[in-house]
Amino acid sequence: MTSILNIITGIVKLLKHFNWTWVGIIAPDDDSSLRFVQILKEGIEQNGACIEFIEIFSHIYAFSQKRYGKINETIRKSSTNVIIGHFNTENTWSVFGEINILEIPGKVWITTTDIDFQLIYPVELSLKNNTLVFTGVKKHIPSFLNFIREVNPIMFPNDNVTTYWWIGLCDNKCSQSIKKACSTDEYRYYIFPCIYTHFANSYNIYNAVYALAHALKDMLFSGSGKTTMWNGDHRRLSDYLPWKLHHYLKNVHFKNILGEEISFDGNGDLPIDYSIINLIFLPNGTVKYEIVGSYKPYASSGEDFTINEKIIVWEAAFTKTPPQSICTQSCSPGYRKLPREGKPVCCYDCISCPDGEISNQTDMDNCMRCPEDQWPNENRDVCVPKIISFFSYEEPLGIVLMLISIFFFLITAVILGIFINYRETPIVRSNNRSLSYILLVSLMLCFLCSLIFIGHPEKVTCILRQTAFGITFTISLSSVLAKTITVVMAFQTTKPGSKLRKWMGSRVSYSIVLSCSLLQVLFCLVWLGTAPPFPHRNMQTEDGTIRIECNEGSTIAFYCVLGYLGFLAGISFIVAFLARNLPDSFNEAKYITFSMLVFCSVWVSFIPTYLSTRGKYMVAVEIFAILASSAGILGCIFIPKCYIILLRPDKNNRKYITKHK
Repeated sequence: MTSILNIITGIVKLLKHFNWTWVGIIAPDDDSSLRFVQILKEGIEQNGACIEFIEIFSHIYAFSQKRYGKINETIRKSSTNVIIGHFNTENTWSVFGEINILEIPGKVWITTTDIDFQLIYPVELSLKNNTLVFTGVKKHIPSFLNFIREVNPIMFPNDNVTTYWWIGLCDNKCSQSIKKACSTDEYRYYIFPCIYTHFANSYNIYNAVYALAHALKDMLFSGSGKTTMWNGDHRRLSDYLPWKLHHYLKNVHFKNILGEEISFDGNGDLPIDYSIINLIFLPNGTVKYEIVGSYKPYASSGEDFTINEKIIVWEAAFTKTPPQSICTQSCSPGYRKLPREGKPVCCYDCISCPDGEISNQTDMDNCMRCPEDQWPNENRDVCVPKIISFFSYEEPLGIVLMLISIFFFLITAVILGIFINYRETPIVRSNNRSLSYILLVSLMLCFLCSLIFIGHPEKVTCILRQTAFGITFTISLSSVLAKTITVVMAFQTTKPGSKLRKWMGSRVSYSIVLSCSLLQVLFCLVWLGTAPPFPHRNMQTEDGTIRIECNEGSTIAFYCVLGYLGFLAGISFIVAFLARNLPDSFNEAKYITFSMLVFCSVWVSFIPTYLSTRGKYMVAVEIFAILASSAGILGCIFIPKCYIILLRPDKNNRKYITKHK
C-alpha cells in the first residue's frame, strides 16, 4: 500500500512547483483518510499555503442528494482553483461521479488512489481535463497474464464476484492475451475487468504477499519456535502471535521476481515510487492516461520530483496555463503583505512600503529599511543613493534671492552716494548725517551677509552666517535707536532752561551705537566659544535627500541673538512712537516708527515660519526675513529723504525745515 507520508510530500511538492497556495480538501471519514487530511493540512501550512475548506463525507453510508448538492455547491462557490481529494477505495472513488466533480469547470483536481481507471466514459458527460492523479507506479508481473487467463471460479466456489469477474474476461474489449473463449450462455456480464488500465494493485499485492511469506519463513525457522506448543507432529501456526510476526516482517529483505530489492523503511512502508497521471477525456469516449511526472521518495534531493508541464492538457476554462490558485494576487516589489483580520495568512492586502523602505521580492511580509545614505526609488524596490541637497546659487530661488540682495545693496550704495554728495544740504544735516552713514553702511552689509546663507555650507560660512547677520543688524538697529534718541533730545533742548544741551553732539550717538553693538559681539563670542555653528549632514529627511545644513550649535544662543535684536527694535519703536507728534522739522520719528513696525512684523512672522520649514527652505525664509526687514528700514527712513533731495529740491532748504518750528 502507498505511504501516506510519502504521497503527501509529493502533493506538497506539486503545489509548491505550481505555486498553488490556496486549496480545498475532500476526503472520506475513515481513519486512514482522516490521518491523511491532518498530515496534509500540516504540510500545506508549513509551506506557507492555506486551505479554504475541508469536506469530509461518510465512507460507509451512501450520500443523499442533499449532501451531494452541498459539497458541489461548496466547490463551485469556492475561490480556490485546486482541490485535493483522497479517494483510495472503489467506494470513495465513486463519489467523483456522484458529486459531478469532473464536470465543474475551472477547478484542478489532485487526487490519490490505488484503484484502476476506466478506459472509457459516457460521451454525454462534459468531463473536464483538469485532473492530476497520484498513484503508485504500476508494474507488470511476468506470467501474471497467464494466471489471469487460467484462473477458474471453481477454485472459489462461494465467491460470486470472482465468477462474474472471470466471465467478464469473455468480453470483446479484452486483449487477446487474456480473453477467454466462452460459450454464449456465459455472455451475461456483471463486471467488466477489461475496461480498466491494470488489474488492481497486483504488483503491490504480490510484494505484500511475498513479504509476509518471507517473514513467516524466517519466524518458523528461528529459535523462537521452541517456546510454542506441539499438536502431534505439527506445530500450530496460531501459536505464533502477531507481535512475534511483526518483528520478522519489519526486518524482511528479499528480491522479487523483477529483481527489485524489497524491504520496509523506518515507517513500515515499502519503497514505492509514484506516478503523476493527467486524465485526458477524448471526444470519442475514451480516456487517455498521460504520465506527466513522478515522485520518488527515496531518490536524492533535486531528483525526487519531476513534472513535465508541456504535456499536461488543461481545459479551456483556464485563462492562464498552468492555472493559478491563490487567495490574493502576489504583492509586487515595492509592496508588502498586510494580513486580513480573521483570514488565513494567504489572504492579505498589498500596501506600499513606507518612506525609507523597499521590498525587492514578491510577497514580502516586511519592507527593508534602506541604509542611512540611500533612499527608495520611485517604485520602492531598489535603494538608490540620496541626492545631496543645499540652498545653492544654481537653483531659481537662490538666483532670485541673490539678485534681490545685490539689487538692494546697490540701491543702498546709491543712496549713500546721494547722502555724501548732498551732505551739506539742510535735510541731510538735520537728520544726523554721521548716523545716516553708519546706518547705510550697516544696511549694505546686511544685504551682503544674506549671500553667505547661499551655497554649500562650510565651517567658516556656518560661523559667519548668524554672527555677521547678528552684528550688522545690531549696528543698524542701534543706529536707528541713536537717531530716535537724538531727535527726542534735540526737541527737548529747544525748551528754555533744558539741561540736555550739554549732552547734544555726536558723542552720545556714537556711544549708543558702540555699546549696543559691543553687547551683541559679546553674545556672539560666548556662542562661538561654547557651541559654535557647524555644517551637518542631515540623513533623517522625509524627501530622500541628504541635507547639508548649518547646525546652530546652541539653539539658546541663536534665539538670544534674535531676542536682542527684537529688544533693540522694540525700544526704537517705543521711543519713536512717543516722539511721533514732535514738530515737522523733526518728523524723522514718524518714519522710524513705521520702519520698526515693518521690522518687527517681519521677524515676528519669521519665527513660526522658520520653525515649520526644513532644509533649504528654512534658509530661504531667513534670507527673505533679512532682506525684507533691511529693505523696510531703507525704504521707510531714506526713500522719503531721497525723494526730497532729487525730486523736490525746493523743500531742501532751511526755510522749509524751520517754517513750522
